[in-house]
Amino acid sequence: MLTYELKKSPGVPLYEALYRCLRQSILTGELVPGDKLPSKRALAAHLEVSKITVETAYNQLLAEGYIRSCEKVGYFVETIVQPQQISSAVCIEQKQTEGWPLDLTANGPAHFPFSVWNRLQREVMQDYGSQLLQPPPYQGYFGLRQSIANHLAQFRGMHVDPENIILGAGTDFLYNLLIQLLGRNRTYGTEEPGYDKIRKIYTAGGVRCVGVPMDDYGVVVDDLSGVEVLHISPSHHFPTGQVMSMSRRVALLEWAHENESYIIEDDYDSEFRFHAHPMPALQTLDQDGRVIYMNTFSKTLAPSIRISYMILPKTLSETFRQRLGFYSCTVSAFDQYTLERFLSRGHFEKHINRMRRYYKTRRDHVMDVLKSCHWWKNAIIREENAGLHFLLKVDTNLSDRELESQFAKVGIRVRSLSSYYSGSVPTDKEKTLVINYSGLMEEELDRLRTVEL
Repeated sequence: MLTYELKKSPGVPLYEALYRCLRQSILTGELVPGDKLPSKRALAAHLEVSKITVETAYNQLLAEGYIRSCEKVGYFVETIVQPQQISSAVCIEQKQTEGWPLDLTANGPAHFPFSVWNRLQREVMQDYGSQLLQPPPYQGYFGLRQSIANHLAQFRGMHVDPENIILGAGTDFLYNLLIQLLGRNRTYGTEEPGYDKIRKIYTAGGVRCVGVPMDDYGVVVDDLSGVEVLHISPSHHFPTGQVMSMSRRVALLEWAHENESYIIEDDYDSEFRFHAHPMPALQTLDQDGRVIYMNTFSKTLAPSIRISYMILPKTLSETFRQRLGFYSCTVSAFDQYTLERFLSRGHFEKHINRMRRYYKTRRDHVMDVLKSCHWWKNAIIREENAGLHFLLKVDTNLSDRELESQFAKVGIRVRSLSSYYSGSVPTDKEKTLVINYSGLMEEELDRLRTVEL
């Protein structure tokens, strides 16, 4: 029987303490591959904790690939690739920004399915050999495009021809391809407020980029005058967390049809919705070939796995082939073949389900810490049920810059909602912080209690 004594730290749940103990034993070799773990009931009785505590800890180890479950037999330790054996390019558990003990401004995946990914890579190397040295088609490996189409059909209700899917090393690269495809003489519209990097990419690409105001239903159609390409994230807007209403989606499609304009649908964070299924993609409502759908595996797997994709309307897909088909695919064949197996064998679905549960637990923990702060009576949380961030509205006399400064004094990096506006900020959007929680250092959360507001 394992003889762990759980040393509970302030703000750390019992299941988390047990999970850390078990993980440390596996990483240090105290528990070796093949070792059987005690039953949940036996370990709970030994540690004098609830069975739910042990079950939650085991589920987290299972989600991260440290153990495996054999039905009606028990849990066994898996073979683990140690962090020093993995390229630093996919190092996940690290601080997002040097110098900030707690950074709430950026998201990063908390875990990566190393054991499964490693196994698939070995299979791909053995099965394809020298074929991996050949350049894939300009759109990407067909098997991966087919797997993506199957995934979208099953989980997003989208019926997609793999021939219209274009793979690229990150959405940044794909945005630049779209600028070349659609033309630099068009005016591009982005959501206001919005992800400022998108504005920078379009501006750097030599196109005119304007902000389009939003209301409670999405971008305001009446303010689209002069816009010819509209970039939006209707399923989960960043940073407000809004989900665009169905009536507004229909109005935007009518606008695109009447003006022969295009809509770039960035399906940002749509996989992580905690209390309801995601809204249907705008692309599924498009009958006129006006919607370009984009998504990435950077958020769901890791930023260092630079695999993103866009789905072009059929007419644009043919134009792309004729005008830009000379470009080489920027994603390595090795990664494409590996991801194809990860998708087709159901590992991606399992990973998303596990991470959705994990992130919900992490979100709840962050919210619990916030609610224990002495200043909580002057705060309210909004848009917490989707994506990997939420809004924290604070009732204070401090300005947004002063509010950020108060958190910075105790080593916490935060960013206000107003900083995502390129122009004037509505009064009701001030004194609101955007809290990103997927990549934070949980042991630093107690710092939130030391903020003076």
